[in-house]
Amino acid sequence: MHIKSAEFVMSNSDVAKCPNSRLPEYAFIGRSNVGKSSLINMLTSRKSLAKTSGRPGKTQLINHFLINKNWHLVDLPGYGYARVSKSSKKTFQKFITQYFAMREQLVTAFVLVDIRHKPQPIDLEFMQWLGENGIPFSIIFTKADKLKPKAIENHVEDYKNILLETWEDMPNYFITSSSKDIGKDEVLGYIDTLNENMNLDTH
Repeated sequence: MHIKSAEFVMSNSDVAKCPNSRLPEYAFIGRSNVGKSSLINMLTSRKSLAKTSGRPGKTQLINHFLINKNWHLVDLPGYGYARVSKSSKKTFQKFITQYFAMREQLVTAFVLVDIRHKPQPIDLEFMQWLGENGIPFSIIFTKADKLKPKAIENHVEDYKNILLETWEDMPNYFITSSSKDIGKDEVLGYIDTLNENMNLDTH
C-alpha cells in the first residue's frame, strides 16, 4: 500500500462524537512510551502526523486520521496509567473500552508492545480483555532496532509461551522499528489485504 494522503480528522474523548462514516478503522494502542506516535508517523511517512513526546501518556484522546481518503487510522490513549482492578474490570480508561464496544467500523486493533522487555502483565491482561470481548487484534512489537535478532526471537518466544497457555493460536504479530522503517511494508500490506477483502480501492 502506498500512502498518498494522511490527514488529521479529530480528537475527542466521547466515542459518540467519533467520525460518522462507514470507513474501516484500524486502532493502535499500547502502554505509554511504547513508541506509538513514532510508529504511526513511520507508517504514514509523515514526520509529525502523530505528536511524539518524551512525556509518557501524552495521548489522552481518541485521535482519528484519514488515510488515502478511504480508511481511518485511530490513535488511542495508552493504558499504562490505568489502575488495574480485576474485580471491577475497570482496568482501562472508560472511553477506551467504550470505543471497542461501540465502534462497528473497527476492523482490527494493533496492540503495541516494546520488544525490549519481557512480557508485562498489563499488556497480557489487555490482550486477554480484547479476546474475551471478541475484538480481533494483532501484536506490533516495537523498537526492534534496540535488540539483536536472537534476543528478538527469544522475547517473541516468551510471549508465545505465555499466550498459548490460554489461546489456541498465537495472535498475528509484526516486528517493527520506527527509526529503521522495519515492518512498515508488512503492517501496511496487512491493512491493505483487509481493506481489499472489503472491496476498498486502497492503492
